[in-house]
Amino acid sequence: MPTVKVSPKYQVVIPKEIRKLLELRPGQEMRVFEYNGRIEYIPDPDVSEMRGFVKGIDTRFEREEDRL
Repeated sequence: MPTVKVSPKYQVVIPKEIRKLLELRPGQEMRVFEYNGRIEYIPDPDVSEMRGFVKGIDTRFEREEDRL
């Protein structure tokens, strides 16, 4: 398991093997939060990666009479 150091500016470098595994890119945004005493980073997907993720969803629904 790779280890990292926190810089004096509180910056952390993500190890190369992890960057390649997750296909991270420079400038990519990540969600950061604390969970059970540890720091979690979740990469935000590109909008282009989200295309079609609801393909085939049923959009039919019944409207209330006063909403027609």
